[in-house]
Amino acid sequence: MKNKKRIIKGIEKIGIFNGTQIPSIDDLGFVFNRIWAMPNKWTFKIHPIKNLLTKYGAGKDGKWADPFCGILSPANVTNDINPEIRATYNTDALDFLKNLEDGYFTGILYDPPYSITQARAYGKKEFASMKYWADCKNEIARAIKPGGCVICFGWNSNGMGKNRGFFLREILLVAHGGSKNDTICTVEEKLPTNEITPN
Repeated sequence: MKNKKRIIKGIEKIGIFNGTQIPSIDDLGFVFNRIWAMPNKWTFKIHPIKNLLTKYGAGKDGKWADPFCGILSPANVTNDINPEIRATYNTDALDFLKNLEDGYFTGILYDPPYSITQARAYGKKEFASMKYWADCKNEIARAIKPGGCVICFGWNSNGMGKNRGFFLREILLVAHGGSKNDTICTVEEKLPTNEITPN
């Protein structure tokens, strides 16, 4: 039947809509899931996000880093600017990232403040600059090995992006209900240099 509905990973798909073919998950090449969960100030306490990190083996091989770790990060090398947070380092995230070894890490978690207003609360004027956040992502791209995984969290799905040599594997949208913003998680894989195609 031409308009038969299918359920794929919790998403309802209709093969044809207004005469246009709607792509399936297989056509898109990545997984998209939307799950409801209670919000939490600490990202890694949110149950579906904990499950996502387990799925991708965060911290299992000893080669995962987290420049904005907060609490309960599964990464092995952690950093948080707040000296009251228990982490491997308590310094500026960009300085931390600049000191990571080239192409060493299997995975990096990127869970920065989700807005400029939140970032300004840390008292550094650089945090209001988009250049600061772009520089953080450039350093992550340098430090992750080909085939490695970067998992980003925020209020957008920008992630690392193909211009830095990444392929989108999965999007997890964690809805919190009411007036709360969703937490958007992207999982991206670093491509080998010979597979990166310029725009």
